[in-house]
Amino acid sequence: MTRTAIVLGAGMVGVSCALSLQKRGFAVTLIDRREPGRETSYGNAGVLARSSIVPLNNPGLFGKLTSYLGNRHPALNLNWKRALTRPGWLLRFLWEARPSQAAARIAALESLTASTVERHRALMAEAGVTHRLRETGTLKVWRTEAGHAAAKAEQDFLAAHGIVSQVLDRQGISGVEPALNPIFHAGLLCLENASVDSPGAVTQAYAELFARRGGAIVQARIEKLVHDGGAWQARTDKGAFEAEIAVVALGPWSMDLIAPLGLDSRLDVERGYHRHLRAKDGATLARPVYDVDAAYFMAPMEQGYRITSGVDLSHRDAPDEHRQIEAVTKSAREAFPLHEFDGETWRGARPTLPDSLPMIGEAPRNPGLWLAFGNQHLGFSTGPITGEIVAALICGETPPADPKPFAPGRYL
Repeated sequence: MTRTAIVLGAGMVGVSCALSLQKRGFAVTLIDRREPGRETSYGNAGVLARSSIVPLNNPGLFGKLTSYLGNRHPALNLNWKRALTRPGWLLRFLWEARPSQAAARIAALESLTASTVERHRALMAEAGVTHRLRETGTLKVWRTEAGHAAAKAEQDFLAAHGIVSQVLDRQGISGVEPALNPIFHAGLLCLENASVDSPGAVTQAYAELFARRGGAIVQARIEKLVHDGGAWQARTDKGAFEAEIAVVALGPWSMDLIAPLGLDSRLDVERGYHRHLRAKDGATLARPVYDVDAAYFMAPMEQGYRITSGVDLSHRDAPDEHRQIEAVTKSAREAFPLHEFDGETWRGARPTLPDSLPMIGEAPRNPGLWLAFGNQHLGFSTGPITGEIVAALICGETPPADPKPFAPGRYL
């Protein structure tokens, strides 16, 4: 008899879970209120981040707090009213940044990112979208002389983890990205990263691959998840969908669905923004560029040059706060010849757990309910391996990475 599964959430993580279960013979229904790849997976910088192995709340965070707390730095906007509604979450997030935790969490993140480019390369070939893949690395740049030491320290750290990078001076930066204005003193070219020109389109292509192979995609508003008669049932505005296995991969909306089941995963969100600007006079970039001091990514996309903001710690559904995106738009125009902004500003939310690690595994006390969310800034990169871990665990196989650091039981 064919086993059945419903996957709730059609971002990169959810689509990857659906593909991995389908590959193992499951009849899978993928459900989301929007088309695949139109929420969080749409709005990122499109980086396949092999080098992103340090959690956001690492020991270095403490030295930056004073510059962040006044909401003057573009890296962070902290809504104090929101923070005070969940003070325990913020305190736990800071507590998890203590030095004793760093090595274990770096190892956990590395287990997810090590095969990022390889897995996406294979999926893009199957989905027929290899033209969207750029294997040109990513470039971090610093505006001050202090950047030389920072770049060298990061290079040494990455080398200790077998990740190749190259330190650049001002002339070296101009050599790899001649259209950048010469305002940067130091750079680090992360050679093992890759990127895509439209993360939303790549996610959509993976979903279309799933559909071509017989998967069902339902666009519906998910209202409730219940365990009924030995099966899991997703009740939506377009009817109920039932299966023996349910996978919750709804990113920042996951808590809305599992909280009524008595599960508090300690999930919260980081909001972020992006804009697309057109380059002047045929200027081009060969890869995404991260301006460390000004806290933004500038990534070449199908729609133009995508400028992404830092973290906005406001309520998930609160009105937009454009302070950060306005600041980084100005900084990006200092760095690269861009026209004035005249389009729309996109806002999304990233699902974040206090230890900066995702939740991957079966929910305690709820057999057949599997959780795959909380990938924070790395959901697009780590979606495929997350899907493989979930499917392997469901089928009793050895997963491609140790699932213990991501076990739901650490919070539930």
